[in-house]
Amino acid sequence: MEVQISPSILSADFANLQSEVERVSNADWVHVDVMDNHFVPNLTLGLPVVEAIVARSPIPVDAHLMIEEPDRWAPAYAEAGCASVTFHAEAAGAPIRLARQLRAAGARAGLALKPASPVEPYADMLGEIDMLLVMTVEPGFSGQSFLEVCLPKIRRARELIGSSGKGVWLQGDGGVSTDTIERCAQAGADVFVAGSAVYSAQDAAEQVDLLRSLARGAVG
Repeated sequence: MEVQISPSILSADFANLQSEVERVSNADWVHVDVMDNHFVPNLTLGLPVVEAIVARSPIPVDAHLMIEEPDRWAPAYAEAGCASVTFHAEAAGAPIRLARQLRAAGARAGLALKPASPVEPYADMLGEIDMLLVMTVEPGFSGQSFLEVCLPKIRRARELIGSSGKGVWLQGDGGVSTDTIERCAQAGADVFVAGSAVYSAQDAAEQVDLLRSLARGAVG
């Protein structure tokens, strides 16, 4: 299980996004949270800004779409060059078709679950996606505390992925920090989204390296 770190620019300085992305150029991904103020109670970046980030980022862009009607809007993010596009199971009308569209457009397809959404109903869909995202906070805002209650779901997701025989990545997103990443890794996550934990540090790149080291150490 290869550990990957995906810093979320939701906690970055939006007035200086290019330099903020460059601060974490040693990360595996840059995580971009797209929110529409309908699916979640917050409004962030849209497609034009994400296109600009893709064009200037030294590392691949991981787009997390917290939006209504992802079946309509998500393919455009793949076509814009995002290397990974994740949509929410709770919002998608035809998740398998959407995942296939994202893959056909050249992106990795991710399926996200809110904290209260069980993973079991999507076990048969694992062959259609490249990443399963288990939210460890309620989506919408950065800086929230990690929900320990989500750890059993991460373990269950890891078991289902193992049983499927598919190479699906398991991403943990929300409240990931130096205090929580080890427990998240031990539960089975291998891709970690960290926002405030990275961008509140004086040296963001050093914090990325520290988080990666802690996660690797937790799984031996």
